[in-house]
Amino acid sequence: MTILVTGARGAVATALIGLLREQGLPVRPASKAPADPSVVRCDLGDPATFAPALAGVTSVFLYAEPSHAQEFASAAATAGVEHIVLLSSAAVLTPDPDGSPLATSHLVPERALAASPVPSTVLRPGTFCGNAMAWSWPIRSGTPISLPYPYAHVDAIHEADVAAVAAAVLADPALGGRAYTLTGPQSLTFTDQIGTLSRVTGRDIAIRPVTRQEWKAEVAQYMDGTFADALLDYWQGCDGRPVELTSVVEELTGTPARTFASWAEENRAAFLG
Repeated sequence: MTILVTGARGAVATALIGLLREQGLPVRPASKAPADPSVVRCDLGDPATFAPALAGVTSVFLYAEPSHAQEFASAAATAGVEHIVLLSSAAVLTPDPDGSPLATSHLVPERALAASPVPSTVLRPGTFCGNAMAWSWPIRSGTPISLPYPYAHVDAIHEADVAAVAAAVLADPALGGRAYTLTGPQSLTFTDQIGTLSRVTGRDIAIRPVTRQEWKAEVAQYMDGTFADALLDYWQGCDGRPVELTSVVEELTGTPARTFASWAEENRAAFLG
């Protein structure tokens, strides 16, 4: 049994690799640009890298990449892979997923795997706790955080909990063959999260309410306008509306989901400089 873990440098994959090794399971870390000889090259945007990475593999942890999802599914079937666990997103559960680039980037791989003969399991986490790292620079510099929807709710799931669920499913195929919606233990507004970061860092953190257009202008250098609009629409839909929570993390791992406050404590140094 060999488990290919794609996106090896990502937060979820890094935690997953550690958990699988603790269980004594053979792991093959894979990355688009390996910096270590123990990591194989598997660029999900380059089908030529699929077959070598998949040789001898029985299970795969797959990051969602839509560009060649069908080719990856075909290569996995040819290689004799028995199970694929896809890291998708709860964005696919929105009312019009086909109209949102947030959702379609995950829907395409989901549909490719659904049409494949290889059994698959889909993990659909909501908002990662790590998304709050986007606020680290303004917090360190003492500038206000621009928010178009300060009271939008998120379910803030710790990346380590996503990894723990993936490890459980990979270790026990009986848990597979379905889609799981993963959330943190609390529905928090952005304002709630910033309040937590303020307590953890001991710093006063100001919030600057902005319009959609002002926020888009601020992020234009590193975010496509269409994607920014989709993100804004998602936040607008969650404005003042608590997120429906699930107990999947505890059910599959036996441990309650970690809180955003615990994540903030772990990453306190990133907000202090």
